[in-house]
Amino acid sequence: QVQLVESGGGLVQAGGSLRLSCAASGRTFSSYAMGWFRQAPGKEREFVAAINWSGGSTYYADSVKGRFTISRDNAKNTLYLQMNSLKPEDTAVYYCAATPSGRLWSEHDYDYWGQGTQVTVSS
Repeated sequence: QVQLVESGGGLVQAGGSLRLSCAASGRTFSSYAMGWFRQAPGKEREFVAAINWSGGSTYYADSVKGRFTISRDNAKNTLYLQMNSLKPEDTAVYYCAATPSGRLWSEHDYDYWGQGTQVTVSS
């Protein structure tokens, strides 16, 4: 079992920045690839970014590429998402998730999920 707790969400103006964190506990954090997903009201949950176990490989949705950065600190059992140049369309509940393997862009391949943190970007 892996327990995940997100934090860092909030209200920000368009063009601003936020940094999300995801604290992991339970089984060895470094054994898992990690991802961020988001779900806006009335929409399906979508992939945002993912990172492999070592942090050496990262993947991004086209909609956030160049604006968001995913990173991890295995010594602190923590995953991060730095979000810059935020847009109103980035408004959503953001979830972190863990997977031992699989397609990192597919939510169906993730075994563990956090409860989510709300990000609201005002225009």
